[in-house]
This record gives sequence, C-alpha cells and structure tokens, in this order.
Amino acid sequence: MILSTIRDPRLITIRRGGTLTDADHHLIALWAAECAEHVLPLFEAVKPDDPRPREAIEHARAWVRGEVKMMVARAAGGHAMGAARDLRGAPRHAAYAAGQAGAVAHVAAHDLGAAAYAIKAVRASVPAAEAEAAGRRECQWQRDQLPDAIRELVLDDQRLRNDICWSVFEC
Repeated sequence: MILSTIRDPRLITIRRGGTLTDADHHLIALWAAECAEHVLPLFEAVKPDDPRPREAIEHARAWVRGEVKMMVARAAGGHAMGAARDLRGAPRHAAYAAGQAGAVAHVAAHDLGAAAYAIKAVRASVPAAEAEAAGRRECQWQRDQLPDAIRELVLDDQRLRNDICWSVFEC
C-alpha cells in the first residue's frame, strides 16, 4: 500500500479540487519514470522479451508530452504490473516501479510507488548484508534527480508516507 487513506491536496490536480499544477504533475511523472527506468535492467535481465514495463515508462513520458491520454498511460502501468505477477525479488519490484510510474498520469501520488519499488528492487538485487546501504544509495540517487520545482513537495510526501512505503525513504 503506497497511498494514504486521506489524499494530500498538494498531489491532486487543480481541476479536481487540489493544488497541483499540470506543470508540477508532469515533473512528478517524469521523476517517477526516471526512478523506474533506473532499475528497469533488473527486470529486463530476466524477461528481455517482455516490453510491458519499458512501455509503461515510455507512456508516462508520452503523457507528459501530450502524445497519449491519461487512460492509455494508466493502462500501460497496469500491464507493467501484470508483468511482475509471476516474478519474485528485484525483477518483480522493478516491474512494479514501472507500473507505478505509468499510473502517475492518473494519480500523482503514485510517484512514491515508483520510487519505493525501485528502492526495493535495488535492495533485493544485492546480498542481504548490503541491502540497506544499497537502498540508501538508491534513495539518495532518486533525490538527486528531483527537479527544484517539486523537490520540497516530494521530500515532504516521502516523510509523511514513509511508514506505508516500507520505510524506504530513510536516506
């Protein structure tokens, strides 16, 4: 579970009663796509012929460019999560990260799902003794990618939802 029961109005678009601008929603989607793409090789190493996670990331970016509708990006995210179904460990988490990135077009708060699953993928890709340190490095890498315009919003959201995101944002 990565979504709070009470939605933060800062992550709801203005047209739906929140305060999130389209420009910031787009930046959030691009950041989520970048987080997911960073761990995508962990999925593609075991399922090189399954394009669904990569397509979800591409659709998230296409949505930002206005090339696909929200429903198309969201559906691609669902298909990426379907690619995870029969997997375990790092490849599964990487596919889920891509799926969450695709879903950001629909609900901006899925951005932390993409980031959290990417951290879980990295943790699962290394020996258990190295998992915490690897997760902290991935978390810091993600933070380094945050555009200034959304940095404080995302960092505050990580603080608020860290407990429901497996406490992966302690970096």
